[in-house]
Amino acid sequence: MTTTERGSDEQPLAGTDKNELENIEIELLLCGIYRLYGYDFRNYSLPSLRRRIWHRVHGENLSSISALQEKVLHDRACFERLIYSLSVPVTEMFRDPDMFLTFRQKAVPLLRNYPYIRIWHAGCSTGEEVYSMAILLKEEGLYDKARIYATDINNRSLQQAKEGVYEISKMQQYSQNHMEAGGKRAFSEYYTAKYNSVIFQPALRKNITFAEHNLATDTSFNEFNVIFCRNVMIYFNDELREHVHSLFFESLSRFGLLVLGAKESIHFTRYSDSYEPLDRVEKIYRKIK
Repeated sequence: MTTTERGSDEQPLAGTDKNELENIEIELLLCGIYRLYGYDFRNYSLPSLRRRIWHRVHGENLSSISALQEKVLHDRACFERLIYSLSVPVTEMFRDPDMFLTFRQKAVPLLRNYPYIRIWHAGCSTGEEVYSMAILLKEEGLYDKARIYATDINNRSLQQAKEGVYEISKMQQYSQNHMEAGGKRAFSEYYTAKYNSVIFQPALRKNITFAEHNLATDTSFNEFNVIFCRNVMIYFNDELREHVHSLFFESLSRFGLLVLGAKESIHFTRYSDSYEPLDRVEKIYRKIK
């Protein structure tokens, strides 16, 4: 049998594991995306990537990851849809209220000593966490001396964040979260309802800068007093997680605060000795070296 004849057979080569073939397809897809578009997903957690890639395969009415690769490399709109699938926003206003309450009680007193406060929300998704911080700072009298930088890899999510428009059906839960987070005013004072949506006050956006930033490939762009990166690194492998911790360490001022998600930690990184816990439970750390 010639090589051409063997290659025309639809069956994989004998002894080739199906999972191995799938891993090769994913590797080629991610390499193609990086080389053509500059987005680097090669060090994201494989199980999470696999689920989201197959979600996009089915969404494009395709039958294989290889078919998705071909379409992504020739169709920018398909690539944009895949990017959205790979960074599905999962967030809400004052998500994990206990964390915001702890931040209000333990971090805000420290921030009062700064003449100017720079905060980075890395992986800000559709902006709910950013507006939550803006509200908290307003209630604590710190907003006017603060500048919030909100970044994400997903342009579609960033656009929604810039507009500050959300579903009105979520406001009851958000109001409850706000109250549990130590809110000092009625949550409804911060937005205007219109039909089935609400738009948050333009004054909340005054000191917020939204921008695209890729944690896998982009460098530090400022020095910050606080960095929020919650429930983002759970999708990264160990190598990328270490890279991002290095980026945050370089970006934080001395005694700056790093706020991580419930399932994230600085332990087992080379920077673990450079922080002390401001609150172990809520994963708020202070840089001391």
